[in-house]
Amino acid sequence: MLLSLVNVAMAQAKKAKHISFAISNTEPAKPFGKFAGFFTQNFHPGIEAGYSITWKEIKKHEWFQDIQAGYFYHRFVQHGFNLYTDFGYRYKFNRFFSSDVSLGAGCMLSVPATANLVLNEKGVYDFNPHAARLQAIVPFNIGVAYVVKPSAKKPVKIFLRYQQKIQCAFIKEYVPLLPYNSLFVGVSVSL
Repeated sequence: MLLSLVNVAMAQAKKAKHISFAISNTEPAKPFGKFAGFFTQNFHPGIEAGYSITWKEIKKHEWFQDIQAGYFYHRFVQHGFNLYTDFGYRYKFNRFFSSDVSLGAGCMLSVPATANLVLNEKGVYDFNPHAARLQAIVPFNIGVAYVVKPSAKKPVKIFLRYQQKIQCAFIKEYVPLLPYNSLFVGVSVSL
């Protein structure tokens, strides 16, 4: 029985794991609204780090899960701290090029970028100590990638990812959903 357990354990496929780092520019806009805005309008910078697991790989097809943590600055509006996971599909055109699509869910801590004041009972404005809000996000990603040296022991992948993200319950009274378009440029390394 012990030999059977060892045999089954050794037969299990090892799941591929990767870490990634990316820089981004984010634009508040309708879904797929303004690609040119990434290069011609205000710069809203961000960074993101991720951990990826390939759950299933068959020839040119992969099913994966990403866990991402990031930050972006929306000038005069908010600082956004994201934590989310997404599940996706990747198609490998050859050993070098691939394309993927994924959908996820998570949360974002939204911290106002300007003073947030509240009127107290004396009619005087005070700083709001509860200005930060935890909100839900739903990201949708489309990406392309290039593996620099596929034969390396730990291949490095350079990627470009477009993300459409919906921030839920931004301001309940007049902006319940806030859509963002983000463009990420980054690198992923196999573990």
